[in-house]
Amino acid sequence: MTRTQLLFGFVALAVVALCVAAYFAFFGGPASDAVPQAAQVSYAVTKDDRTLGSPKAPITMIEYAAPTCPICARFNNDVFPQVKQHYIDTGKIFYVFRVFPLQAADIAAEAIARCMPPESYFSFIDLLYRNQSRWDPDGYQIPDVHAALLEMAKTAGMAPEKADSCINDRALTKRIEQVGLDAQTRYGVSGTPTFIINGQVRGPFVDFQDFQSFVDPMLRPR
Repeated sequence: MTRTQLLFGFVALAVVALCVAAYFAFFGGPASDAVPQAAQVSYAVTKDDRTLGSPKAPITMIEYAAPTCPICARFNNDVFPQVKQHYIDTGKIFYVFRVFPLQAADIAAEAIARCMPPESYFSFIDLLYRNQSRWDPDGYQIPDVHAALLEMAKTAGMAPEKADSCINDRALTKRIEQVGLDAQTRYGVSGTPTFIINGQVRGPFVDFQDFQSFVDPMLRPR
């Protein structure tokens, strides 16, 4: 399989991408003030998950996101730093991040991130979000997405040859695809970002206050 085929030819992604329209139909789109909430679901954290905070926290928050997703980037850049400061770092939330690939570039980006040392994973994801205009084909005119991703890896300290081998690691990319498929079949995820917070599923948060209003009742004594 050639690099071009790997980066742009994932058949499984067609299934994932087709769910985006259904996602916004269900959640009302990012501009909606009222975000409907799905039924309670069971959830599990795996050994392969990338996490922040204490597993003993009273709230477990799983975020399904895509590196190419602009709404995910806005959450990462504008809301997540406050979530981390007030909830994750204080032991209130155990945070789990999973990539729900919307296109082939998401798989390639996650493959590189997964090859980073575990302690560097989240800083690379943050780098991708804050620099979407440099590599993300979703809304930007990127002539060579593959080369742009290698450049992002280089910025993070990974040799281009190493990043290239990660993108071409079929076992790794197949596992990334499976995470997205599991999100659909097990949790009903159909777009990004989707959050599973103590088993409650909901779509994007408007801002930090919106996030607080959702999670704070979970922290009150019953």
